[in-house]
Amino acid sequence: MRQFGLIGYPLSHSFSKGYFADKFSVAGILDAQYENFPIASIQEFKSLWDRDENLLGLNVTIPYKKEVIPFLQHPSSVVKSINACNCIRKFNAELYGYNTDVIGFEKSLLPFLKPHHTHALILGTGGAAAAVEWVMQQLNIQYKFVSRNPLHDSEQASRSNLIRYDQLTDSIIQQHTLIINTSPLGMYPNVDIAPDIPYAAITAQHHLFDLIYNPSETLFLTKGLEKGATIQNGLEMLHIQAEESWKIWNAVVPFEQ
Repeated sequence: MRQFGLIGYPLSHSFSKGYFADKFSVAGILDAQYENFPIASIQEFKSLWDRDENLLGLNVTIPYKKEVIPFLQHPSSVVKSINACNCIRKFNAELYGYNTDVIGFEKSLLPFLKPHHTHALILGTGGAAAAVEWVMQQLNIQYKFVSRNPLHDSEQASRSNLIRYDQLTDSIIQQHTLIINTSPLGMYPNVDIAPDIPYAAITAQHHLFDLIYNPSETLFLTKGLEKGATIQNGLEMLHIQAEESWKIWNAVVPFEQ
């Protein structure tokens, strides 16, 4: 039985296990199973592979997207560029690392983009934000990061395109018509929380993308919708990521990203 799974901590609201269980059932895939591995420390990572020789692939979520990289023999160029990995394949006893966040985000965003979406705000500075940044660069969209505590973020503090939430003005919001929430603010069960931005300045020209998928409409998205903005959550992105992971795990040989 081929084994696949998800590592992170905690994993109480994981999307992936249910998705792959449904996929295997509908497609009649009988030689594979997908499990959650809620590891409390990255030190448990190596033992997962040691105790199960049938483990062939893992998805990676918070807080290990950066911490798994030293264990990889073959990180992809994207992983090395953004310093975040969320998909791992074992091949010939070596680990290959990929980032499907960039693929899922770009493919799900593209149908919503308009010519006036030339400037973006990325709310948050974690691993998912790095994937969003990479896509912004590929699409030639100017962007700024927004952080609650930029001075405490050693990797980001020197960036000229990093601002605090309390520095956001109506004019900044009006100029940046694409706003992407990569933070956990508003995620279940804390559904009454939203990023602290000047929502009154949002217009029908704006598109709000929340990487959160539970709930399906966060308070962040609701506030944008009330101002006439288009909105989307992270569910389609997750579907695309899952399918990309399956392609990576089932390719005849590992491919370069």
